[in-house]
Amino acid sequence: MSDGTPADLFFDAAIGLLQRVREEEAEAINAAGTLLADTVAASGRLFAFGAGHSSLAAQDVVYRAGGLALMNLLAVPGVVGVDVTPATLGSALERVDGLASAVLDTSPLRAGDALVIISLSGRNALPVEMARGARALGVKVIGVTSVAYASQTTSRHASGTFLKDHCDLVLDSRIAVGDAELTLDTIPAPFAPASTVVTAALMQAVMATTAAALADRGIEPPLLRSGNVDGGHDWNARIMTEYGDRIFYRHQGPSEGP
Repeated sequence: MSDGTPADLFFDAAIGLLQRVREEEAEAINAAGTLLADTVAASGRLFAFGAGHSSLAAQDVVYRAGGLALMNLLAVPGVVGVDVTPATLGSALERVDGLASAVLDTSPLRAGDALVIISLSGRNALPVEMARGARALGVKVIGVTSVAYASQTTSRHASGTFLKDHCDLVLDSRIAVGDAELTLDTIPAPFAPASTVVTAALMQAVMATTAAALADRGIEPPLLRSGNVDGGHDWNARIMTEYGDRIFYRHQGPSEGP
């Protein structure tokens, strides 16, 4: 590790990755935003899924002030975050064959919807089967992953494929295999992961693109406002009422907003 504090070096690494995805994924980001706008305009519903820490970026775009009210979390019990005990159970469930099918069979996903699947490695059974199963239902799938894993690791799915192989669009987070940006002679392992920073930024870039694409078509983007600003509650109540049939995280009553 070169000169500079570990904090400085991490910020440099994260900024470098953000700049890289900004430049190298610009076309894919625009395409993803257009796909989601197409889905909204056609009365489709929007969903996001991620397992483990990849779920953080999915949760970041659901019920979020300044975000699209139509983005719903497709949750899989036990794999959404580290709230499950033991935390290692979530990692184990990602490798279970058939779990994705059980989730899709009981989810509201249907033909004409769009699903964003976030998985850093894209190598486990859950994201692979989730993408395959969703597309079989007629759902458009956007994958957010590090494509590097497909060339430097092996798939844990029986097909030998990765998430990237089963998507209509792929956003490459450009995160190195292992998800750790720094090394130090006194520390025996790489440290300081940046995948959450980069993936969350990718997701918000797509959301911004979607909102602008809808506005360009003369469609008011169904955005949420903060409940902590004057008028926010009334604004969100209107959005929830108008789009209630496409919002699955809340079904009745007035919204106080995020």
